[in-house]
Amino acid sequence: VLSPEETKKLYPLMNVDDLYGTLYSPGDGTVDPAGFCTALTRAATARGAKVIEKCPVVGIETRVDDFGTRRVSGVQTAAGMISTKALINCTGAWAPSIGAMVGVPVPLVAMKHAYVVTNRIEGIQNMPNVRDHDLSLYLRLQGDALSVGGYEPNPIFIDQLPEDFAFGLFDLDWDVFGTHIESGIHRVPVLEQTGIKSTVCGPESFTADHKPLLGEEPSLRGFFHGCGFNSLGMNGGGGCGRELAAWVLQGRPNLDMYGYDIRRFSPLLTKDPKWIRERSHESYVKNYSIVYPNDEPLASRNMRKDPLHEVLSEAGCIFQERLGWERPGWFAKDGPAPALTYDYYGSYGNEKHKGYTYADKLNLDYTFDFPGHHNIIKDECLSCRKDAAIFNMSYFGKFYITGPDAQAAVDFIFSNNMQKPEGSTIYTCMLNSRGMVEADLTVSVIAPGAGSPCDPKFDGHGFYIAAAGASANHCLAHIRSVVQDKKFEVSIADESETMGMLSIQGPKSRELLQSLTDSDLSDPSFPFSTNKVITFAGHKVRALRLTFVGEMGWELHIPSASCVPVYTAIIQAGKAFGLVNAGYRAIDSLSMEKGYKHWHADLRMEDTPLEAGLAFTCKLKSDTDFLGRQALERQKAAGLHKRIACFTVDEHVPLHGLEAIWRDDEVVGFTRRGEYGFALGKSLAYGYVKRPVGGPVSPEYLASGSYWLESLGRKFKATFHPKPPFDPANKRVRGVYDEPLPCDR
Repeated sequence: VLSPEETKKLYPLMNVDDLYGTLYSPGDGTVDPAGFCTALTRAATARGAKVIEKCPVVGIETRVDDFGTRRVSGVQTAAGMISTKALINCTGAWAPSIGAMVGVPVPLVAMKHAYVVTNRIEGIQNMPNVRDHDLSLYLRLQGDALSVGGYEPNPIFIDQLPEDFAFGLFDLDWDVFGTHIESGIHRVPVLEQTGIKSTVCGPESFTADHKPLLGEEPSLRGFFHGCGFNSLGMNGGGGCGRELAAWVLQGRPNLDMYGYDIRRFSPLLTKDPKWIRERSHESYVKNYSIVYPNDEPLASRNMRKDPLHEVLSEAGCIFQERLGWERPGWFAKDGPAPALTYDYYGSYGNEKHKGYTYADKLNLDYTFDFPGHHNIIKDECLSCRKDAAIFNMSYFGKFYITGPDAQAAVDFIFSNNMQKPEGSTIYTCMLNSRGMVEADLTVSVIAPGAGSPCDPKFDGHGFYIAAAGASANHCLAHIRSVVQDKKFEVSIADESETMGMLSIQGPKSRELLQSLTDSDLSDPSFPFSTNKVITFAGHKVRALRLTFVGEMGWELHIPSASCVPVYTAIIQAGKAFGLVNAGYRAIDSLSMEKGYKHWHADLRMEDTPLEAGLAFTCKLKSDTDFLGRQALERQKAAGLHKRIACFTVDEHVPLHGLEAIWRDDEVVGFTRRGEYGFALGKSLAYGYVKRPVGGPVSPEYLASGSYWLESLGRKFKATFHPKPPFDPANKRVRGVYDEPLPCDR
């Protein structure tokens, strides 16, 4: 980090009057695009690849196999048919038209993206490249001149891109691009006296979250996405190409690519042009914006709303968006603050929202310090720990697996023991062939029912899966792909849109819920990790005794039409028990205190259950085969080269994840997730520890070191915990409340 004075010395032509400082990365460099592409092409052809130019694709052939699965079978070109089981759509801004040939939506938009090259500038040689995030501007050295570009608030959308425009350029619209010239002059004033040598304005593809679209299309096996690089194709093309090759050849990439995987989006969204356009615009405009820990989009909100959305909004709910769903983040105490229609930040003739309460509340939390609503989250957390809280978790994915091979399918797909009696609920992982965690979720063994969404009719064995909503499409796609590959004869029903889900947690949850049902909720009748269909407040629901927060509690899985009356009954009865509404910001804190894992944070596709402390979810002591078993057995025999570890920090400092973990005087890893634990009264974080020189990491190695966490350039003394620091004996989930909270001692 350089001071303005140091920056001026390094870059004499820069105006530093309004700068607090700059970040200098002397190890960064530039790549010549033409030379880079040539090098990759030569390497590929040397290994047997063929490059055929001027050979347009005119059609894609598909077939339906004996089990009803649609698969790619060939590509029709102007020069003839190429028979193949796999194709990768790497056609950039033209990718949607390729997808349309086989009914596959490709969620990207084409925009005009431009830069200009200046005339020669005296003294610019050997200057660093510059990114000014406040001005959304870049200044890239090009010989003795500068390339000037950026991300304007009103990019020009291209609704129809000519097929023969692959090497074409547009005339530059100076009314749109002018903002970058003004910003460039502000940062490097000599530009005001410098002419423009050339302009470059071409079509570029942009996506809803400013990340590429990669991986196999769930609706068409063998159709792989490899597009939507958001003007970062040179940056990420080589690595993404390597991972795509592994994806095609072995079914999954070698690295955790979920952030780029097409399955991160719901198919309900990828075919919605409004969502694609609005979200792609916002991601373009915010490309250089600081990404804060609690950042939320403003574009295309309210795309998927559960039955409780309106009543919770009236209760002051501040919603988060995940996979298009509006889910409760936290509850304001000063009335409703709904997310409004997207105003395009005032561009394209739209009037920018004024007095936008929702956006104002978000802005109070946009900090790397403790957020502005820290104390509200505290109240929700401690109410759950001391009395009771109700969480609307309706955005969860909810699936049924039934049919002749249902038992065999779940035995193979899920790592935990599925040979359990009806009424059991099992926490488990799904793995891939490399033993890496594809998801963690719950599976309930159910009996044939009466025919409602929460109690379906079927013959034989039946299983009900509840998966976190943010990754629900990924989970469902993984289940379906394994079923297709193994040719299991099962039916998979997605009831995510037809059922809601309420979780009531806390010491008083049983007494509260018992007042609304005749079913016995006592431990002998309704123990932990079981489920029943019961009548609750006059409505049939499936109740699961589970917790995501480390308290005694139940989940109620409710047909949509019954959600509001059931919720209303609980709220009314809850007044006598101190019940509060609570959101996912509270869940994040509560779950971390208890050591519960969040997928794609504590658990990713680069982690195994053994490394994550979830060996209990793997039936390795049985003879039952399951996906990833052989990889886990090899890892167990060789020893774990990383292990998850829990740390607390006594100093009052926020932790967000990605803090360096110091053991003695060496960095041994980085945290994955950090939160403040209100019942503990301190910050805590989880991360994976490796030996710097390699080799197995034993529990003794973890316990023997002295630790610090480095946050924002400062190191804080940390305490390692071999078990979760909150309720390590698991008393509270069993309804045993015989000890005060740590914060009350």
